[in-house]
This record gives sequence, structure tokens and C-alpha cells, in this order.
Amino acid sequence: MYNIETMKDKTRLYQSEEDFWRVRQFLREVYLLNGRRELSWQPYRWDYWRWHGIENIGQGPLEKTVHLWESNGQIIAMLNPENAGTAFMQMHPDFLAKKIEEGMLVFAEEHLAKRQENGKQQLWVVAHDANQIRQNLLKKRGYELLESTSNHHSRLVDNSIPNVTIGEEYTIRSLGDVEEHPARSWASWKVFHPNDPDEKYQGWTWYKNVQRCPLYRRDLDIVAALLNREIAAFCTVWFDDVTRTAAFEPVGVHPDHQRKGLGRAVMVEGLRRVKKLGATLATVGSEEPAACNFYSSIGFSTIEYSRKWRKEF
Repeated sequence: MYNIETMKDKTRLYQSEEDFWRVRQFLREVYLLNGRRELSWQPYRWDYWRWHGIENIGQGPLEKTVHLWESNGQIIAMLNPENAGTAFMQMHPDFLAKKIEEGMLVFAEEHLAKRQENGKQQLWVVAHDANQIRQNLLKKRGYELLESTSNHHSRLVDNSIPNVTIGEEYTIRSLGDVEEHPARSWASWKVFHPNDPDEKYQGWTWYKNVQRCPLYRRDLDIVAALLNREIAAFCTVWFDDVTRTAAFEPVGVHPDHQRKGLGRAVMVEGLRRVKKLGATLATVGSEEPAACNFYSSIGFSTIEYSRKWRKEF
């Protein structure tokens, strides 16, 4: 087993493209060892953060923000942010221990906290409900449990996929080539920034980086489109043929086209497509009660919860 006393000697920063692939393999292994429970990130989320969060939003660079713990040359844990001032502790299940978790938490406070306008540091840490060790440590170190909850939903990919009927003006299909990126990007802006003025929209070229993700497949980038090629709804599915898991992220319906069954239609089409590819499990995440109800209507069950904790110091 790993000796916490030599932990600092085993800790290093992310260094190269080789580490990118080693981390993907580590996350895949951890996901399978945890029985396909999302106690750590799935590989698609690492991909998406690398190509969208880092390349498009500037949340990196990886070489300064990702810290790896190794034992006998193998990654056993990873500490990484997503947004500034957040910490995700990805742990191999064979190395879950209070001393290791506490050491990583202290390390996160030293390296990932964000300075506030009042001069104090602030750190947000995510803890899964199944990780009692981390929750106890967060309480001990003065973290405050926030009300927001991330819900992890899943369902089997089987013969119970429902049928959906939508208006004839819509077509459910794969996203087109690069000429359709502006329409796809605009739909995403309207879905995730409904209260922001359109003047803040910053264009569509970011989507080129999304398509660089290793698990990206255009046949699984599903849209509901009108004849004028306006995108009314979208659903991107990330299928990992090693874990046989299909993750649905993101899912959205343009505000002008809601309550017409389009979100359900693109997700059902996604389920049908990944079933043919050999997927046996589908996952999706949410925070809002309305989203939970929506996913439940397509056969997803809420099986896991993770919560954010905050500390100012």
C-alpha cells in the first residue's frame, strides 16, 4: 500500500501529452473498479475539460493546475480544478484513506484556492455522498456544506427505450459539418445564457475544439433541426466502448422550442444509437428538480449525489 509519509515525494505536476492519456486510463480504471459509479470523473469529462475548459475558457494550463500522485509508477490519485477556486479529488478505490484524503485537501488549499476581493482565500471542494471520509474531513477543516446538489442519473440501455412523437417541422439527425457550427453554438448560448443580452455572445469557433475530444463522434452529436437549419434542441453523447457507458452531456432545448418533446426526442435517439454500438449503461447529470423529473420520464433513476463544500480562510 501507499505510504502517506512519502506522499510529497510521489506528488508531481502534470507534465506532457503522455500524462493526458495516462489520466484518461486512470479515470477509466477507477470508474470500472467503482462499479460504474461516478465517484470520480468519467474519461469524457476529462476530455471535455481539456478541450473546452482549457482551450476555450482558459481554465488551465494543465501543467500548472493538475497534480498527480503516483505509486510504483502508477497514478493513484489526481487533484484538479475545473473553474478557478474548485478542487476535484479523483481517487483510486484501493487507496482511499483518511491520511491521503487529508493530505490532498491540504494540498488543494495551498495550490487551488482563489483569492477574493476581501483578501481571503476561498476553495470549493466536491464530495460524493458515498465518501464519508472526505465529508468528515471537510467538516473537521471548517468547510460549509452548500445547498446545491449534483444528481447522478443512470439507466440501462435495453429494450425499454420509449417512443417519441414530435411536430413535422422538426427533424432529428446528426449535427452537420462545420457550416452548422454557428447554429449549434447559438442554440447552446440561448439555452445556457437565457438571461444574458445577446451582445455578450462570443461566436462559434469554440465548437471546433469540442470536436477534438477523443470520444467525440458526430453521429452522436444529435440535434432537432428545422428546415431552415435552425437548431431547436441538442444532445451530445459520449460513448466509451471500454466501459460500455454512454454519457449525455450537454442536453438543451432552445427557449423558443420548449415543451414540444424535443429534449426527449434527441435523448431517445441517442439511446437508440448507442444501443446499436453496444452500450449497456447511460448516464446524465443535473442539479435542477425540473431536470431530474425530465430524465426520470425517459427511464433514468437518480442513484448518486455529490455536493459542494466551501471554505474561506
